[in-house]
Amino acid sequence: MDFYDFLTMLGGLALFLYGMNLMGEGLSRMSGGRLERVLEKLTSNPLKAVAVGAGVTAVIQSSSATTVMVVGLVNSGIMKLEQTVGVIMGANIGTTVTSWILSLAGIDSDHFFIRMLKPSSFSPLFAIVGVGILMFSHKDRMKSAAAVFVGFSVLMFGMETMGKTVEPLAQIPEFTGILTRFSHPVWGMLAGAALTAVIQSSSAAVGILQAFSITGAVSYGAAIPLIMGQNIGTCVTAMISGVGASKNAKCASLIHFYFNVVGTILFMTVFYILNVFYPFSFLEKSVSAIGIAIIHSLFNIVSTVCLLPFSKQLVMLARLTVGREVRQEKL
Repeated sequence: MDFYDFLTMLGGLALFLYGMNLMGEGLSRMSGGRLERVLEKLTSNPLKAVAVGAGVTAVIQSSSATTVMVVGLVNSGIMKLEQTVGVIMGANIGTTVTSWILSLAGIDSDHFFIRMLKPSSFSPLFAIVGVGILMFSHKDRMKSAAAVFVGFSVLMFGMETMGKTVEPLAQIPEFTGILTRFSHPVWGMLAGAALTAVIQSSSAAVGILQAFSITGAVSYGAAIPLIMGQNIGTCVTAMISGVGASKNAKCASLIHFYFNVVGTILFMTVFYILNVFYPFSFLEKSVSAIGIAIIHSLFNIVSTVCLLPFSKQLVMLARLTVGREVRQEKL
């Protein structure tokens, strides 16, 4: 990879991140504040709260944005702290939708309708429609929809650009050597957390990993700890939003952090203990984009199932961290 290839890769990454941001903003504007009202009304039951968190995040494509909204609602006293736990857990599940959409890029068939399922095939149509609306429509709602179409197209173009640029890296021993270091659970987890903390989006971080998986140099052993760390790194945005907010709002951001940390520790401990007694042969195999989507979804679903019964304990832990004087805020 020469300087120009590296520059192209960075350009693809920039387009990918911008497209994701543009699509999320367009979807948020289209909702016209209704997402906040949904979060406010449908979170009294834990299972409903999980479903709402997953649904909202699947729409706006950002668990960080959902969690920031929750922190804001707690800060204003609209939501109780106990209501946030299910929403935050559901947000982690909803964010996996992006990885499944991106995994469709691996579809390989000459059949017209199957090829049209590939995002790279239908995203140009989205771009044409989106740009057409932006040029000829004066309605704000239509322009918000156009931003979603254009954002998705830019995202996919960035993904394709990154994938094509990094593909030759599979032949470079130095590059594959770096990736094998991530097979160590701790280093991989820290690297995933650091990357996601910088770009502030686990969906984007998983998308970048999916782009690198095209090289065939990323193994399951390297991908698993990276994905675990990405779930921790995404907490940075919510933690920042809690700065200067009420103590209950700070607790909400901490619940997001503790859920991901405890879930990661639990998942990795069980997984690698089992690997000691029953070695998983697939860890040495190259991971695909679909494999990454499966790992991402499986981790978040299992974490939610295991930790939802301990919602009260997560709230208590957050309150203890902030301080004993945290007061109960009422609706």
